[in-house]
Amino acid sequence: MIFPSKRDRLKPHSGNVTGTVFNFFPKGGLSITIKDIAREAGCSVSTVSRVLSGHPDVSPATRERVQELIRLHRFSPNNNAQRLKQQESRTVGIVVKGTSNALFASLIEELQTRIEQASLTAALVYLDEEGDELQAALQFCREAHPCGLFFLGSNREAFLQRFSEISVPALLLTTSAEGLPFPNLSSVCVDDAAAAGAMMEYLLRHGHRRIAVIGGSLSQSDASRERFAGCRQAMERHGLSFEEQGRYETARFSLESSHRAMERLLDQFPGMTAVFCMSDLMAIGALRAVFDRGLRSPNDISVVGFDGIALSQFCVPRLTTVRQNTEQLAARGMALLLEAINGRPNAAHETIPFSILQGESVQSLQ
Repeated sequence: MIFPSKRDRLKPHSGNVTGTVFNFFPKGGLSITIKDIAREAGCSVSTVSRVLSGHPDVSPATRERVQELIRLHRFSPNNNAQRLKQQESRTVGIVVKGTSNALFASLIEELQTRIEQASLTAALVYLDEEGDELQAALQFCREAHPCGLFFLGSNREAFLQRFSEISVPALLLTTSAEGLPFPNLSSVCVDDAAAAGAMMEYLLRHGHRRIAVIGGSLSQSDASRERFAGCRQAMERHGLSFEEQGRYETARFSLESSHRAMERLLDQFPGMTAVFCMSDLMAIGALRAVFDRGLRSPNDISVVGFDGIALSQFCVPRLTTVRQNTEQLAARGMALLLEAINGRPNAAHETIPFSILQGESVQSLQ
């Protein structure tokens, strides 16, 4: 069996799972890595991957710069099924559910680095928050024959219905697979309920009682369900009822959707003093809605987030948030997946620590 050379290992898979594999060929004829393209373009590896897969979340200037480098190095798409067959045991798929999730961009970059270090090929499959990750994964497996899969942003219920059709080792990242009856499905995540509960405790200790929560669909998002459960439990520990003191507003994990959700809260939830958003991107969208109403945070309304993305520490005010350690998530996820690829017969599940980053977005009411 012929495997790709060390400098030909990172191949983004197209977002619609068509089976296209992208190769880089510099003028001298030797392949270069996606990291080389990213370095020369002055952007991240995940940004180059988004350009290659046609992902819309790339600025026009960056897209043009990356595409020019692709032309310069004689990039050529290769749909050859035989080449996929030759590479079948060296490909690791990364199935990404949610194209606006800023945490995933950081995780993908960490994963791609570790996949390359393990002499494997990374292939990205993007789908919408409401997409079917198992259908996308099954189609990808039929076309690319990967040796392993990562799932980002997945729903446990979907795995109960279809995962038995997937035979390769797989790992849920940021969602727990513990309790699911599949020996080839491992997971690494934070304890979402405990992390959200800790953030709610932080708000309660600062005197907040009328607290809103902006999160994903409770019927479709495991993370949202776990985090909401943590919020309710924290309030109950203080003798409070979320139904009486709080309000849950559903939104997508994006700036625009959370902005609209915050506008609804400002219209319909009088007396609100704080909002817990289930992602930093949601929190930034909520902050914008607060400012658009002529209000200020934290003076009028405190806003907190979840994830600890870099942008959260550069917005005004600097966001108080739950930090997920993407480096540790990726490192442990890669280690467990490699163990499974190399023959570990049973699933493994790990929970990594979280922390609270104290910013400037919470007003003490004590």
